[in-house]
Amino acid sequence: MRVALFLTCVNDTLYPDTGRAVVELLTRLGVEVDFPMGQTCCGQAHYNTGYRHGTEPLARHFSDVFGEYEAIVTPSGSCGAMVREMYPRLGERARAEGRGDALARTLAPVVPKTYELTEFLVDVLGVTDVGAWYPHRVTYHPTCHGLRGLGLGDRPRRLLEAVKGLELVELPGAEECCGFGGTFAVKNADVSAAMGVDKVRNAESTGAEVLCAADNSCLMHIGGTMSRLRTGMRPVHIAEILASTEEVPAV
Repeated sequence: MRVALFLTCVNDTLYPDTGRAVVELLTRLGVEVDFPMGQTCCGQAHYNTGYRHGTEPLARHFSDVFGEYEAIVTPSGSCGAMVREMYPRLGERARAEGRGDALARTLAPVVPKTYELTEFLVDVLGVTDVGAWYPHRVTYHPTCHGLRGLGLGDRPRRLLEAVKGLELVELPGAEECCGFGGTFAVKNADVSAAMGVDKVRNAESTGAEVLCAADNSCLMHIGGTMSRLRTGMRPVHIAEILASTEEVPAV
């Protein structure tokens, strides 16, 4: 199977190791992974800030770059939700504004074949045991877009439970937002910071060494809070855990 890796802006700029982990993991599972060099922002930041018309050229470009692939895999619940949930809405609004069906037709092919990583592993490849080894005590935070937008459910947990050496512990208040929310953290900094502290204190109570999630934007917020509170915990993307093996362990 030939798939495209949609890395996303945050990962490309700040967390390239997550992209490398996705490639290592999928390659180990027999998947051919391409990285289209023409990829850029999906438009989520523009859309969420209210620049809907400014989002449309980015969405068209996304479809042009990724349209030929069997599947598009992203290590980001938020960007995956942007394509799956908001691209159809862009097309619908363009139609409602009397601009015809062109945008909807352009975007339609990429919507159903865009997958967050854990969805792709469980639903498309049909695997939960990916041969990973990670000898640490871990707690899992289900991020809002993955939980509520994509409906990831227990897919990430099933993958983590199958990792050799990993002790998975329940996170109190797991379904509560960490407070990041993209531009929410900028516009409502005090509230965002307080929510982040609540999330980190709950994570601390588990005694875990690592807090894991499927979206680095949330992990960036949580990790910054951990650093300021001097917790000693580490935020780690689920892709990096699943890519870790006894032969090539994650740091």
